[in-house]
Amino acid sequence: QVQLVESGGNLVQPGGSLRLSCAASGIIFSIYNMYWYRQAPGKQRELVATITSGGSTNYVDSVKGRFTISRDNAENTVYLQMNSLKPEDTAVYYCNAVRTVPPVRVSFWGQGTQVTVSS
Repeated sequence: QVQLVESGGNLVQPGGSLRLSCAASGIIFSIYNMYWYRQAPGKQRELVATITSGGSTNYVDSVKGRFTISRDNAENTVYLQMNSLKPEDTAVYYCNAVRTVPPVRVSFWGQGTQVTVSS
């Protein structure tokens, strides 16, 4: 049974920091590309950050320089360090594990964790 369990969401003031975690089980974590998405109320789900199985990273422009994605393959966990948080970062954050061996694409999602940035 595959599980992705996010944690670390909270209410934080603007300018504050949070670290989200996503613990995976039931998959060979190290061979999966990992993604953090977010979805704000009334908006579409947005890709925030990517880390490949090889460790390459990418970010949406709005979080570059503020967010850092990392992974610990020994702990089967992916992290999202979020600094200098803004009210517009408020959303439910989801982790996503993807493995593609053409033509098969396998994708698993976590349940999400709420991040609220407000004074």
